[in-house]
Amino acid sequence: MTTDTHEHAQVGHHDNASGPELWEGGREPFKASYGKLMMWYFLVSDAFTFSGFLIAYGALRFSVPTWPLPDFVFSTFPGGFHHAPLIFVTVMTFILILSSVTMVRAVQEGKRENKKGVVKWMGLTIIGGLMFLSCQAWEWTKLIAKEHMTITTNPFGTHTTDGVYLNPDGTEAKKENGQPDSFKAGTTYLIHKKDGEWHKRVFKITSGEYKGQIAQEAFGPKAFGGLFFFITGFHGFHVFSGVVFLLVIMLNVMSGLYEKRKNGYEMVEKIGLYWHFVDLVWVFVFLVFYLL
Repeated sequence: MTTDTHEHAQVGHHDNASGPELWEGGREPFKASYGKLMMWYFLVSDAFTFSGFLIAYGALRFSVPTWPLPDFVFSTFPGGFHHAPLIFVTVMTFILILSSVTMVRAVQEGKRENKKGVVKWMGLTIIGGLMFLSCQAWEWTKLIAKEHMTITTNPFGTHTTDGVYLNPDGTEAKKENGQPDSFKAGTTYLIHKKDGEWHKRVFKITSGEYKGQIAQEAFGPKAFGGLFFFITGFHGFHVFSGVVFLLVIMLNVMSGLYEKRKNGYEMVEKIGLYWHFVDLVWVFVFLVFYLL
């Protein structure tokens, strides 16, 4: 056997010997297991989906002048408070971010193989997720049952001119302090529904090309309600799914299942990635939907 042939045989033998190591954790892509890598693929694809929804919302938001202002639409708080702009959704965001912190602690305890610690922090994460879902359910109930917003009907509109509201007899309406019930362009309003009928207020335009003309409140763009319920509902489904997965994995931890596996508590790390993704997506939903 020649020297070249002998060297080639040695190289071939080395490749075959090291082959199994490439797939058993010896040289993993990005130092991540197959399960983690697949989770990253899923999260990246899901990120593109949410990005598409939020970009579509942003495009419509800045192309429609009558788009409702979030400060007005989301200004109520449980307990009868009606002038607390974005306070409730800020509390929701804080709860979800706090649950991300508890998830970090659960992953840390998993790496230490501390079963009690994993169960404790995963339980707190589940509680945080359920609290967030409860808050979202309250917000939806308020918008649907009390303010009658649906995916096809948006009672929130925005004035595009200055004006003053009129009484049924045509005289200018007054506020409680005796001042004219006037408004500026860009003011958002809510059309109230009583006894099954919508009550659209009449007003006189006091600026611009149509100054002096009489007009009536109109429904806001339908896309607002449709996108709100779809985007927040889609995210809520992710949170609900995450809570279910967390519960199942926590029960597996309690049973000692992962202590018997070669990769230990890796499943806790994978659900941790998913939960952090859900929290991060909500931050962008909060910025785009509630602050723009």
